[in-house]
Amino acid sequence: MSIARRFFLGFIKIHTMYHANINPISGVELIEELKRHGYQVSPGLIYPTLHSLEKDGYLKRENRVVRGRARKYYALTAKGLEMLEEAKRRIRELVEEVME
Repeated sequence: MSIARRFFLGFIKIHTMYHANINPISGVELIEELKRHGYQVSPGLIYPTLHSLEKDGYLKRENRVVRGRARKYYALTAKGLEMLEEAKRRIRELVEEVME
């Protein structure tokens, strides 16, 4: 994995948690959301990220059938919300310093 890819993976995780807090999100929807921000990410990056966030207790998965296809949707857990709020606080502090 390239250094740039590793660097932005942290942002992608936080962005994933942000959207999972608003509404449950599928991997396909997340790929489209990130594309909207200029990120070209593959399922090979997104799905392991979703699975690791679920394994760590930050996301919970719900299986749904959408237009005849099985989809996994992810929502933020209480533990995930705590981590998201902590990440937002830390990001705000660092960005304020960097943008001075």
